[in-house]
Amino acid sequence: MIFKNKLAVGLLMGALGASAASAQSLVYCSEGSPEGFDPALYTAGTTFDASSHPIYNRLTEFKTGTTEVQPGLAESWEVSEDGMTVTFKLRQGVKFHSNDQFTPTRDFNADDVIFTFDRQGNEENPYNDVSGGTFEYFSSMSMPELVESIEKVDDYTVVFHLTRPEAPFIANMAMDFASIVSKEYADAMMEAGTPEMVNQAPIGTGPFQFQAYQKDAVIRYLRNDDYWGDPAKVESLIFAITPDASVRYQKVQAGECHVMAYPNPADVQAMKDAEDIVVMEQEGLNVGYLAYNTQVAPYDNPAVRRALNMAIDKQAIIDVVFQGSGEIAKNPIPPTMWSYNDAIEDDEYNPERAQEILAEEGVEDLQLKIWAMPVQRPYNPNARRMAELMQEDFSQIGVDVEIVSYEWGEYLERSKEEDRDGAVLLGWTGDNGDPDNFLAVLLGCDGVGGSNRAQWCNEEFDALIQDAKVLPTQEERAPLYEQAQEIFKEEAPWATIAHSVVYMTMRPEVEGYIVHPLGGHIFNQVGLSE
Repeated sequence: MIFKNKLAVGLLMGALGASAASAQSLVYCSEGSPEGFDPALYTAGTTFDASSHPIYNRLTEFKTGTTEVQPGLAESWEVSEDGMTVTFKLRQGVKFHSNDQFTPTRDFNADDVIFTFDRQGNEENPYNDVSGGTFEYFSSMSMPELVESIEKVDDYTVVFHLTRPEAPFIANMAMDFASIVSKEYADAMMEAGTPEMVNQAPIGTGPFQFQAYQKDAVIRYLRNDDYWGDPAKVESLIFAITPDASVRYQKVQAGECHVMAYPNPADVQAMKDAEDIVVMEQEGLNVGYLAYNTQVAPYDNPAVRRALNMAIDKQAIIDVVFQGSGEIAKNPIPPTMWSYNDAIEDDEYNPERAQEILAEEGVEDLQLKIWAMPVQRPYNPNARRMAELMQEDFSQIGVDVEIVSYEWGEYLERSKEEDRDGAVLLGWTGDNGDPDNFLAVLLGCDGVGGSNRAQWCNEEFDALIQDAKVLPTQEERAPLYEQAQEIFKEEAPWATIAHSVVYMTMRPEVEGYIVHPLGGHIFNQVGLSE
């Protein structure tokens, strides 16, 4: 749904600053700084917005605004009848970017595909431990066990040999972690003794070329005029990093930014009513949650976790934090996703019973740290306020809560630690429209110490989601995911909090922006009217 009011062009252009006014320069007010520019190393949407979408391509791509998979750097693909081999025919004539340190001598080819994935799964690859080497998606998606080998048939044909069929494999290849990097660039940087430049000064094949980054301030990109696909509509793209939502909106109003993400829910109606503002909205494919550390007592006890869940007034959180832009979550996947188990009953809000259960389990004088994200995300517009409401709720059952936070990159890194102290507020926006992307990545045993922030490994649950991967149809897979959701609810590694509506705010001269259901902000086909 689009809400739009128009202002006279003369007044509008008068409000714009020189850089933002140019139809050749699009300014996006982003909510935070990227952790780096090599998408395989990270999981945060903020990082993907700044890296995988403008700079890189993948073998397959999602059509913007949908979960439909279409050709990318692979022109076509073929899956064998037994599902054990996938052959990609690669696009020819694709150029890599260049920078002051590197000028490519060849086009994209099979060597780049093999390098992209080998570095993530092969401990002997010299890039396996560069820039931290935590290939979180690759590991949590069981890719090391899935991909037996990748064969180069010729420069433009690669074959993935799998150890089992994998129903979402083609869609997985369109995910951010699968962004194709240049082997030639990586080799040159390794020889120069600066392999970290692959992450700091990225080279890709995407619609925009990285130009410069000033931490916590601005990222600059230039249009890639050699792009193999439809060229970008604007000459340059600028990310103006602005953590405060109110300041982001002020910049949009002043013409300093054209587009902003994640407005304060309390401001949305006023934005809709404004004469010079456009508001787009779409139901998000997301979930926000509180992840206990299930390996640390007493949170290793499901009864304790269920008791804590019963103490959380989720309706109050929806009312205060989301202000009409969210709904209570009872499952770890959103209700718009196939295999959602609507028969499951949510945790009862019953502080008195919660206190009784803690006493029955011998838990007294419990102290809990709640980690509050320092940035806004679509599934949590104000983590600090949410944590404060939980702090008040838990105090009613005798649990003393301390709220902690860290810089976003540090928050994400420290929250992965298996001995982490405290419960973490986090969430997820789907990457490919498949339940596997939620249930396996966030809750599977392979994600412990990584994307599984609850550090929860349940053998029965894991067997179900692993079995579901290999079945060919949604009809066959859905019952296994429905059973897995029942186990999740009984074991309660999370308190599921909310699914939210996603709002995007922009100026009326912005043309072609599409709200993407997978959460990314994609600007290659966004233009500005004169």
